[in-house]
Amino acid sequence: MSEIRGVISDFGGVLTNPLAEGFAAMQRSSDISLETLGNAMVRLAEEDGAHPLFELETGRLTEHDFLERLGAAVSEDLGRPVELHGFGEAYFAELQPNQPMIERMRELRDRGYRMALLTNNVREWQPLWRTMLPVDEIFEVLVDSGFVGMRKPDAEIYELTLERLGLPAGACLFVDDIEANCDAARELGMTAVHFRETEQALGEIATALDGGPPLAAT
Repeated sequence: MSEIRGVISDFGGVLTNPLAEGFAAMQRSSDISLETLGNAMVRLAEEDGAHPLFELETGRLTEHDFLERLGAAVSEDLGRPVELHGFGEAYFAELQPNQPMIERMRELRDRGYRMALLTNNVREWQPLWRTMLPVDEIFEVLVDSGFVGMRKPDAEIYELTLERLGLPAGACLFVDDIEANCDAARELGMTAVHFRETEQALGEIATALDGGPPLAAT
C-alpha cells in the first residue's frame, strides 16, 4: 500500500482541457501568432531583466500593465495597432472542465487524502477560473502563484504548499502538465505524474496510490 497521504494538483491543463487550445483560439480571434507573442515577451524580458509572464504570475505585474506593455511591443513588431485587453476573458471562454480528472480528485478527497491545488496563475483571473470547478469542495489548500509571489518550478512554492498541507514531500503525489514542474516536485521527494492526457494520468495516479491496475476515466 502506498505511503502517500496527500495529492497536489495543477489547475490549467490538468483539471481543464489543454491550455494550448485556449491560446490557439486567442490566436485565431486576434490574428496574432503565438510566435509573435513569444518574441515580444522575450524582448521585454531582455529590456526589463525579468520575464513579463513570470512577473504577471507572481503578482508583481498587474494584468493591465502586462497587456499594455505586451500590446505595445506586438504593435511595434507588426507595424499595426494591437489591443490585447480582454485576453483573460477570451482565453477562459475556451477552457472547459476535465470532468474525469475533477471527479477523480473528488473521489480521492472522499477517500481521505489531503488535497491541494497548486497553480501558476494571474491574480485578476481567479474569479474566472474558480467558477469552473468546485475548488472548495475538493481542495482544502489553494496556492495561487499570483497571490503568494512565487511560482512553479521554484522550490519555495512547493514547500509552502507542503507546509499548508502539513505533510512531508514523501507523503504527497503531485500532478502537473509541465514536465519541469514535475521534475522540481521529484527533486523535493514527491511522487509526480506528468499529465499528458486523461487516461494516462488516471492510470498513473491509480498505480502511484494503490499499486493496482490503472483506473479508466468515468
